[in-house]
Amino acid sequence: MNPINQNNEYDYIIVGAGSAGCVLANRLSASGRDQILLLEAGGSDASPWIQVPIGYGRTFADPKFNWMYHTEPDPALASRAPYWPRGKVLGGTSSINAMVYVRGQREDFDDWAAAGNPGWAWQDVLPYFKKSEDHVWGASDFHGANGPLRVSDFADKVHPLCENFIQACGELGYPRTRDFNGQQTEGAGLWQMTIRKGVRESTANAFLKPALKRANLILTTHALATRILFEGSRAVGIEYQHGGDVYQVKARKEVILSGGAVNSPQLLQLSGVGDPALLQSLGIPVVANSPAVGLHLQDHVCVSYFFKSKVPTLNDVLYPLTGKIKAALQYVLGRKGPLAMSVNQAGAFLRSRPDLERPNMHVYFNPISYTANIGDSTKLTNPDPYSAFLMSFNTCRPTSRGRITITSARPQDKPAIHTNFLSTPEDVADVLEGSRLLRRIAAAGPLAGVIESELTPGPQVQSADAVLEDFRQRAGSVYHACGTCAMGSAPRQSVVNHRLNVHGVKGLRVIDASVFPAVTSGNTNAPAIMVAEKGAAMILEDNAAA
Repeated sequence: MNPINQNNEYDYIIVGAGSAGCVLANRLSASGRDQILLLEAGGSDASPWIQVPIGYGRTFADPKFNWMYHTEPDPALASRAPYWPRGKVLGGTSSINAMVYVRGQREDFDDWAAAGNPGWAWQDVLPYFKKSEDHVWGASDFHGANGPLRVSDFADKVHPLCENFIQACGELGYPRTRDFNGQQTEGAGLWQMTIRKGVRESTANAFLKPALKRANLILTTHALATRILFEGSRAVGIEYQHGGDVYQVKARKEVILSGGAVNSPQLLQLSGVGDPALLQSLGIPVVANSPAVGLHLQDHVCVSYFFKSKVPTLNDVLYPLTGKIKAALQYVLGRKGPLAMSVNQAGAFLRSRPDLERPNMHVYFNPISYTANIGDSTKLTNPDPYSAFLMSFNTCRPTSRGRITITSARPQDKPAIHTNFLSTPEDVADVLEGSRLLRRIAAAGPLAGVIESELTPGPQVQSADAVLEDFRQRAGSVYHACGTCAMGSAPRQSVVNHRLNVHGVKGLRVIDASVFPAVTSGNTNAPAIMVAEKGAAMILEDNAAA
């Protein structure tokens, strides 16, 4: 932790050193002209469980690195209250995620622009995706080189069963794609990963640590932001708790919230920006009437199907003690082997019906299984003691919307997360189509030949009612929460404008996944980094013109 400067005044204050905040800290401090303060509620990311790629199974439910949220009971999920891990550590959720790098379909961003957000179409955002990248394949029309973020390809290192999965999709007429982030985003293939030489490439490693060498960037960890300071309708600073004391720091130019889909709307509401009825009921003075704060919560919700295998899987490598020792030695001696990559190795973006204009299903293939984990997603136990693998699915663009609301004026109290999954007929229909799709893939020759049996949910689950009930009992978040400070032109239906300025106030922006107008079709870490890249450029442009 660097020391606070003497006058407690900075040009920019960034709240949250996560996927977006680390990018902002790097880009805003690059010129050396502005003084930047970066506040992070969590602590160091030095743990080997963060840096070793497969270690995310251990950080998944560790309160040292994790906010440890649970949702409110959701009737669509048999009134369960699923676990919602969110990073509380340098790098945020990029320090505890599965490291899959997927931008989404180009139409996702064209939809953002069409919804009243000029400058956010695919052709507008592609340069910012490329700007971040240090892609293993080098520079091209779709990829960047020499950026801070290493994006790696593991085609020669994934488990052989991944090829069976891709060939099974091919037998059903689905194309193979070499690059989900290139010209062909549709089809089956292997995931690219944010890993550099066997070490997790979080935004803390890629963006923040190089920037901390600059004297104009100050980082304070274990700093819980409690409210935004306003003078009239202008944000002028942040109040935060650190070490049992309360501090106030001022921003000469802007305050930027990068707390993510849960913490950014929470801090806005605690600070008087939100629905007046909610704020007044909790005794919080209203600064700005912004009823959309916390609304429009979107997420991908998936279920896994488990299959017992006739051939060895990663279970056979990582379950036995001898296998664990061998994998550890491979990693220690050369940063290689199964510990040096994610278990999320292959997948697909597919159309469940040929009449659809674009893929509607995100399919995951993992050559490993954890059936002991069913029913308790806070624990990631040993792999199963037999050969098995899993496939999962979720709809790419869910139409259900939830909300996040504070429950008290105390910053330490966790907000209520109402997921509201499967609240539209379209999302319910996609559950049934996704189940049928997984089973068609499993029945295709290249996979059928290696499957001994369907373990879960099992062949007895066939009717639409049974499939839907199984989904309600077992499904959970894929941890792609976004949209709770949505970008848009109408102040009562959105929270920020297309320049990411908060409606109704001045000097305040939100820059993280909460501003997504709609969830992207795949994993959300890459687009969150893009939003930060573009947001940083807009901040510098707007303040240079001021």
